[in-house]
Amino acid sequence: MTPQASAEATRDRIVNAATAEFSRHGIAGARIDRIAKAAKTSKERVYAYFRSKEDLYRFVSGRELTAVAEATRMDPADLPGYAGRIHDYFTAHPERHRLMAWGQLELGPDETPDDDPVRQTMARKTEQLRAAQESGDLDPGWDPLDVLVLVNQIATSWANQPDLAAGVPPQERAAYLAARRATVVTAVQRLFPAVQAPSGEER
Repeated sequence: MTPQASAEATRDRIVNAATAEFSRHGIAGARIDRIAKAAKTSKERVYAYFRSKEDLYRFVSGRELTAVAEATRMDPADLPGYAGRIHDYFTAHPERHRLMAWGQLELGPDETPDDDPVRQTMARKTEQLRAAQESGDLDPGWDPLDVLVLVNQIATSWANQPDLAAGVPPQERAAYLAARRATVVTAVQRLFPAVQAPSGEER
């Protein structure tokens, strides 16, 4: 293995270990020594790649945001479908929802730089929604940021209630989650109806 490949492999192990550590313990509770141990490297090496624990968290959460965006694909003309995909993603990956939630709980606005991945993603999606309003694909009576926040909150509502799902018998879990998903999609549909594509066209 070349030195560059070895360095990249070490960095990948650090990021993977940090993802698990932040998901379990949050930012304040995460420990760089545990991350280094899980990554089979040293604390000094971790800090060689990332200046601080917060810097490492921002990188990890930014990577997760990219994964969520690829898996859920926001279509401003079909927000109910988008909400259903968000629900599915975090139902399948509850640890990733915890990872993102820790940042909201622990990083205050004064600690968040302008180039923060979450802030940039929110701004980009808000502009997508504004463009959809201007083109007639979305009700212009709503503030685009309100639309984004409401859809995300509805879509992740059951990800925020893990204890309720945990009490469902295994044989009933699939039906339970299907019903919850249907509720999410219906709620968003009533607030922000999907635009029907002209006959013969697909969105």
